[in-house]
Amino acid sequence: MKRVNPGLSFKVLASLGVVVLWVHLVLLQGLPLIFSSMPSAPSRAFSTRAIEFPATGQPAAQPTVRPAAAKPMQSRPPTPTRIEPESPATVPALTGSAGEEATQPPPVSVNDDAVSSRPPEAQPQDAASASADADPPAAVPRPPGERPVAPRSYKVPGSVRLQYEVKGNKFPYRLSAEMVWQQDGDSYDARLAFSAGFLPVLLQTSRGKITPEGLAPIRYSDKRRSEVAAHFVREQGKIVFSANTPDAPLLADAQDRLSIMVQLASMIAGDPGHYPEATTIALQTVGPRAADTWLFTVGGEETLTLPGGEQATLKLMRNPRQEFDQKVELWLAPALGYLPVRIRITEANGDFVDQQWLASEPPQ
Repeated sequence: MKRVNPGLSFKVLASLGVVVLWVHLVLLQGLPLIFSSMPSAPSRAFSTRAIEFPATGQPAAQPTVRPAAAKPMQSRPPTPTRIEPESPATVPALTGSAGEEATQPPPVSVNDDAVSSRPPEAQPQDAASASADADPPAAVPRPPGERPVAPRSYKVPGSVRLQYEVKGNKFPYRLSAEMVWQQDGDSYDARLAFSAGFLPVLLQTSRGKITPEGLAPIRYSDKRRSEVAAHFVREQGKIVFSANTPDAPLLADAQDRLSIMVQLASMIAGDPGHYPEATTIALQTVGPRAADTWLFTVGGEETLTLPGGEQATLKLMRNPRQEFDQKVELWLAPALGYLPVRIRITEANGDFVDQQWLASEPPQ
């Protein structure tokens, strides 16, 4: 029998041991990389005047701290005036052509004591109903601004066309955006288009009615390569999606991803002092395939230097609630009826799109 050289056997075993140790080190170092690579989820007549009316509910009084007056902008803003729908139950369709001058409906008062369509907030249990030999449970203190604030009045901005420069970390080309907002006192049309030169990239549209509770969307669409839409079927209390995803319940004050920016502007313009810093605003927000509740926190006042000039703004922010939610930041300008002059959307993986105001003018 051939004898095995002891020195050679030791060298082979030592080499195998080094290889095994190296493989274990590689696997251990690779674990963070594996976990961090999870994927991220027709022409209309319009009004350049604002629509202002009180909300029909009776929310509790709030501090009357108002944002500082906005600096005048270079372009002429829409002229606000107080007008109201004749009846919250009947909202006629938008009519007229783009070249016609809008006719404002006459002012109609809306009584603050009218019955609200919102469900009343739960009231604390009466202490007298508690057991005589047991103290009533103490109320759990809430941090300031945690409970969403109900609006007291609305002031829908006048028709306007806003142009933006768009920055992003994933676009090798220059992008621009245009938001066209049109309303005639009864109904509205909104359009937000992104383009690279003459090449369309994304188009969002929203149309609906104007009510004592602000905007009431009827249809929202999102078009990239193909169009998908959400339909607000109010008589059935549900939202129907063209993408064949499950229907969603339609909640009070529901908005879509485009109308929500104008609804927020209408709420704050109606009573700026009702929304001090750290206030929470909650709205059901409908996308092309699903609906969710978005919570916005009111931030502080900021003066921005934008491509179109300097603007005094009030910042609102939607922080992510789920792992792959978007972070949405809005800077609302009082000089433009609190419409957004900057919109920054950040994905969970850090990708972002940043719209910055360039110019504003009456819609054509």
